[in-house]
Amino acid sequence: MLRWPIPAGLDARLRGASIGALTRRGKYLLIEVRDKPRKPGGDARTAGWLIFHLGMNGNLTVTDSDRAAGKHDHVDMLVDTAAGKRLLRLHDPRRFGALLWHDAADGEPESHPLLAGLGVEPLSEAFASARGARLLFERSRGRKLAVKQLLMAGQVVVGVGNIYASESLFQACIHPLAASGRVSLARYERLAQAIREILAAAIKRGGSTLKDFVGSDGQGGYFQLDCMVYGHAGEPCRVCGTPIRELVIGQRNTFYCPSFQRV
Repeated sequence: MLRWPIPAGLDARLRGASIGALTRRGKYLLIEVRDKPRKPGGDARTAGWLIFHLGMNGNLTVTDSDRAAGKHDHVDMLVDTAAGKRLLRLHDPRRFGALLWHDAADGEPESHPLLAGLGVEPLSEAFASARGARLLFERSRGRKLAVKQLLMAGQVVVGVGNIYASESLFQACIHPLAASGRVSLARYERLAQAIREILAAAIKRGGSTLKDFVGSDGQGGYFQLDCMVYGHAGEPCRVCGTPIRELVIGQRNTFYCPSFQRV
């Protein structure tokens, strides 16, 4: 049992199907599933999409077809590859993840209730340049919500996790508790640019490994070694020397410099 029950009959739905495009929306992984052509030489028809969420520390791995399942392995999918039969295995110790099915008859996967309300992708053209700043500015007007919570809610922009929110706000010189509705357009311009730069740098470093995160190659990330504030409470700010402080916002640890980041 994961966050939600695995759809009944999913094994029968997938039997004999093939994998199409692999995409992502926010923290959701989307695998297109195609049925066999109805006629010889015909095109495979999109049957639907598998929607995966890895929760806090779940992962998807491709492993040997005869490898025994462990205590926290919840789903195995046997896949024929050029290298032979392999298992696509969902591992999730905390059971916060999910495996869902979205049928093609119900429209594109973005119409699924879990995806329909998601904000824009931070590295997309929709968030590039002044567009991202204008989006943050317009969607925050009149709101008292802390700017860090606005970033992490996922309704305006997706993919800005706890580490990257702290680092982006530091780079943009914005206090994480600042009321989002009072942040100026000019400051949002700095923040939108910082978000894109921080995420791009994190991708190059393979993400951030604090406990058990590994990338698709099985290796940990190294961006945490470059963090300016995250995880550095009590240490001097690298810009002004003021000790970094830590507080909790929305049940998440937040790090900032009280001198460099003004409300």
